[in-house]
Amino acid sequence: MPSDTVRVVYTKYDGSAHRDYPARRFDSDDLGVWVGVPRGTESVYHGRASVEQIPFVLLIPHHTWWTGMFNPQPRTSEVYCDITTPARWEGDTVHIIDLDLDVVRRRSTGLVELRDEDEFEEHRTQFGYPDDLVRSARAAAQELLVALGDGSEPFATKYHDYLKRVTD
Repeated sequence: MPSDTVRVVYTKYDGSAHRDYPARRFDSDDLGVWVGVPRGTESVYHGRASVEQIPFVLLIPHHTWWTGMFNPQPRTSEVYCDITTPARWEGDTVHIIDLDLDVVRRRSTGLVELRDEDEFEEHRTQFGYPDDLVRSARAAAQELLVALGDGSEPFATKYHDYLKRVTD
């Protein structure tokens, strides 16, 4: 039986620390594992101790090249998807490699944008991203650009119930 707590560990492709935090397991469905991170959660961000000031929900898909973070106000990003390698589970710890590209939907305008292409290109050279990884990352970004804009789930309403559980 899985624990109620999941440790979420993001690294960069070279293995350097990116993010690391505990999250509360909410559910597992056909899309993936839904976890919540309440305000005040101690975390590590870029190798430095931090405390989450705004709660969020994270969807860790079973086999896709992204993770989805769903945010309440006052965050300006309603949905923030990191392009990643598919999640790898070891017990109650999930390991995710962040591949720099992000697809974001802005709360106030609904604008969907691709971010950090420059960082992706820089790390592609620096870390030696293989061509198949580059293709998979770019394909995931293109799929998300459409899905975040067209009302597809889980980006339309599904996450709202989970978000209430970390904001109430």
